[in-house]
Amino acid sequence: MLRIVALIVTASTLLPDAAQAQIYAWRDANGTLVLSDRKLDANAATYEVPGAPQIRATRPIVAEPGARERYEPLIQEHAARQTLRPDLVRAVVQVESGFNPFARSPKGAMGLMQLMPDTARELGVLHPYDPEENIRGGTTYLRRLLDRYDGNEELALAAYNAGSGAVDRYGRAVPPYRETREYVKKVGRATGVERASARNVIYKWLEIVNGRPVPRYSTTKPTVGTYEVVRAR
Repeated sequence: MLRIVALIVTASTLLPDAAQAQIYAWRDANGTLVLSDRKLDANAATYEVPGAPQIRATRPIVAEPGARERYEPLIQEHAARQTLRPDLVRAVVQVESGFNPFARSPKGAMGLMQLMPDTARELGVLHPYDPEENIRGGTTYLRRLLDRYDGNEELALAAYNAGSGAVDRYGRAVPPYRETREYVKKVGRATGVERASARNVIYKWLEIVNGRPVPRYSTTKPTVGTYEVVRAR
């Protein structure tokens, strides 16, 4: 009994601050329950802290120092797995959460790529505040939307924000919602593609050959699929 009380007291000192809004729980090699504000075990379960502040996904958020670099390897890895442009994934993370892995919107969207609970469950994301799981789920979902809308990034992004049902209701067009239209513009600006228009551009995209992604380059903008601007002048 004394051991259990000690664990509870320890847990109270480890509750996260307002920016983190969650605790992690796992059992060590001796079977002892461990609670922490940091994920020190890969199999730790994540629990939200009641009353934690909420972050609206579409509000401009400044990334904390070093956040972009911290999650860049995950962005590169999962963008490649889903044949997505890294700059597109990076822009979605920026606009959705400002690279805050603990972000939670008033509607319940969670983590770096702001996955809704139903979407997270469908994608097999058990711990949506875990950066690796969240980016894996978010990139998988984004790939599905791009496939659904024949590689049209504006429609895929609109569906990511407002849902594919809304896009389909308006004849497979960006819904006339101010928030959704602003969202599509913000992501477009963050990718730098808009700034590269009307200049000499080299495009890069990935083609699947024998089950592996192979980079392709051209000065002609691809008409289907996603691409990356690798040089513009």
